[in-house]
Amino acid sequence: MGPAMNLGLAVLLLALYNYQGVPELAFLKKPVEVGAVQSGSVAAQAGIAPGDRIVSVGSTQVKDWEAFYQAVGPRTGQDTPIALVRNGEPLTRSVTPVRAKDTTIEVGDIGVLPNIHPHITGIIAGEAAERAGLKANDIVVAVNDEPTAFQAQLREAIASHPDQELTFDILRDGTSLKVKATPKRQGTRGLLGAYLADDTISHQPTAVEAFTSSVTQNVQFSGMIFKTIWGLFTRETSPKQLMGPLAIAQLSGESAQQSWIALVYLMAQLSLNLGLLNLMPIPVLDGGHIFIMSLEGLARRDFSVRLKEKMLLAGFVVLMSLMVTVIYNDLMRFPWLERLVPWR
Repeated sequence: MGPAMNLGLAVLLLALYNYQGVPELAFLKKPVEVGAVQSGSVAAQAGIAPGDRIVSVGSTQVKDWEAFYQAVGPRTGQDTPIALVRNGEPLTRSVTPVRAKDTTIEVGDIGVLPNIHPHITGIIAGEAAERAGLKANDIVVAVNDEPTAFQAQLREAIASHPDQELTFDILRDGTSLKVKATPKRQGTRGLLGAYLADDTISHQPTAVEAFTSSVTQNVQFSGMIFKTIWGLFTRETSPKQLMGPLAIAQLSGESAQQSWIALVYLMAQLSLNLGLLNLMPIPVLDGGHIFIMSLEGLARRDFSVRLKEKMLLAGFVVLMSLMVTVIYNDLMRFPWLERLVPWR
């Protein structure tokens, strides 16, 4: 019943999350057409160019950007073939995803961006943005010739250049313009005085739709979890993907700072992972006991206490090895601690 409660809770929490009608990025369900390639990225080095349409990552077909991120994310440090179409011609490029910037989680990234850009929703009177001539509804295409696809990128570019002039490539009513602005220093970060946003879509589902969608999503997430576990055995997934209690605490704090609904989403993910982990056929876990009982059923006899003790001991060793791995991964996410380890 323990795993069943975990799985049931995951469905209920995700149904609650869906029922809120949380907006999602509009491009996620669109085909993977490269809008820009970040300079110096592994994609740029491999010759991937704007206009290319990516159709598969490794052996995984990717029909949209959401599937693309799910396929690339676990492949940090793994040489990966990327199948793409350029001007109607199929091509293959080999890349090695690197850890995404500005994240403590081991998520792979190759440096391709969708053909989208953040936009300015409002200007604060008297601040740097107004003095520079930026206006509401301006679309920010690039900063200092570096393409921007998401507001998080734009915010970081502004914050990391206090009292330094930046050149913004913008679209205003279909016309391309260059605007120079200098973020005002506040502490160690820069502020422009503009409200930023990404293009999002939102749907307000009924309770039945939210529950049905939750079941579908949990099935999809379960498939991703099993694929990740299998990837650990085939070495397609880096063990660095695994997270332990320290990383979970950090993610919980970050989610709580965003909103309570973000925390609910994280709780649903954790509950699903715990339920599936507990069902794995590892002695000591519930799934291990089910596995032993199934073997006894096939053998039509009870195993000896001595044999069961050996199986439980083997399961305990596997579980402790897993705990050591995830705690090591957690500790290595602290930059100051990682620098002390000579083999990192």
